[in-house]
Amino acid sequence: MPTKFMSAQEAAQLINDGDTVGLMGGGGGLMEATHLFEAVQQRFLSTQQPRHLTLMHALGIGDKKTKGMNCFAHEGLVQRVIGGHWVWSPAMQQLALANKIEAYILPGGVSSQLMREIGAGRPGLISHVGLGTVCDPRHGGGRMNDAAQDDLAEVIQIDGREYLRYKPFPIHVAIVRASSADEDGNIGFEHEAANLDAQSLALAARNSGGKVIVQVKERLPAGALKAREVRIPAAWVDAIVVDPDQSTSYAIPFDPAFSGELTGAERALSQAEDHAREVAAAKEVFSERQAVARRAYQELFNTGKARPVINYGVGVPDAVAKLIAARNEQHRIYQTIEHGTYGGTLMDGELFGYARNASAILDAATQFDFYGGGGLDIAFLGFGEFDAEGSVNVSRLGGVTVGPGGFIDIAQNAKKVVFCGTLAAKGVQLQTGDGQMRVLQQGSVKKLVQKVDQITFSGPQGLVRHQEVLYLTERASFRLTAAGIELFEIAPGIDLQRDVLDQMGFAPLVAADLKVMNSAHFQA
Repeated sequence: MPTKFMSAQEAAQLINDGDTVGLMGGGGGLMEATHLFEAVQQRFLSTQQPRHLTLMHALGIGDKKTKGMNCFAHEGLVQRVIGGHWVWSPAMQQLALANKIEAYILPGGVSSQLMREIGAGRPGLISHVGLGTVCDPRHGGGRMNDAAQDDLAEVIQIDGREYLRYKPFPIHVAIVRASSADEDGNIGFEHEAANLDAQSLALAARNSGGKVIVQVKERLPAGALKAREVRIPAAWVDAIVVDPDQSTSYAIPFDPAFSGELTGAERALSQAEDHAREVAAAKEVFSERQAVARRAYQELFNTGKARPVINYGVGVPDAVAKLIAARNEQHRIYQTIEHGTYGGTLMDGELFGYARNASAILDAATQFDFYGGGGLDIAFLGFGEFDAEGSVNVSRLGGVTVGPGGFIDIAQNAKKVVFCGTLAAKGVQLQTGDGQMRVLQQGSVKKLVQKVDQITFSGPQGLVRHQEVLYLTERASFRLTAAGIELFEIAPGIDLQRDVLDQMGFAPLVAADLKVMNSAHFQA
């Protein structure tokens, strides 16, 4: 029987001109098939093949320099990109900005679930996720530049309710990352920090008549993997590339705390070390970021649930996660992230998506099923800007394609959404730490605008879905109401007119019982 094992260079030859290639990974190298990505890039630079690829990925992939999606950011190599999150590849963002490629976005969860639907031979993904946002054909259809002309979804009605049908398309090649492969070609994830959408992606390519290429760290004898350890069966796999240098992240060769392999005394010791680091991090220089996190923390246990299921986004929400960890209150919540992880200590920055000593690791499509069905009680998310209707933009800022990642899936489905961020940007100078918040210099960029540049969260849809929606800043707190955005709280030391209303692009409602935030939030 011919072997499925081959070199990365041989595997790269399996991609043809015009193919649609499904990729997976997360920022910082999470489950990224780096060796294969580099082999495809080297083939193109040497031979100018393959050409005119369509790339699809659910989450951000890269290091903002040369890795991940940056390997594919060459004019001629790529014709179209359908990306969940773009910031990890500035080079690809620039190609999109210059209309050198067709640039599209899809919600991260929609991408993962659509792969599963394609693999199952169903007529696309039918979902409420994305209604009223940039993914809705009435608001942009997922198009991010002039070169993009197609709508990725259409509006349909079932039983009198609107949904989006995300259209299916064949996946010609799936490039997947895993931990090990046995001689027969069975694939295991035992040392990975997440599952992401590896299984859905492989399924889509296999049943599209395409090829499934898997990068692993280790080649095992036949039968070495137990049946329950096999996440992708040999019948789905066409090619396997072994990279003995494959690492947990770009910076971390391997850590069993990230793959959830520690148990007993080892795990207890690792968790204690994690907590000590979080306590130390909580003592960082006090700033408006911590003030907003403290105010947001107040909302955590006002959900009506004794132990709410929560999700954190990037930015200021990181500080909320750190605050809970530093206070050792993880036992009071069920912590999740869209990558499929439950519990543990969340990483931030380049390692967002990683969790040390997680309690469970699921496939991303299953995690998004849980969110979409209403399982998420509260989400803490950042915002680029929000407007008079309560709509939020995080997907296109300053004309540059950013993408939503899992933001749309999370924001649209959480029962309670707490957006956290600063009221203005660029040049802002603030002073706090003594129980007051003072604005020494106003910012030149208003983040509270009359109308957002692009809708990543729809305020009107939030009202339709009866969500509780808050917008918390270092100067004032706002909430979504049927009558409009209401300002209901102000920070101590802030001048309402000068520091808040004059810095907004619209006039909010002001609560008759306008309150002052607890000064303890602003005490270093």
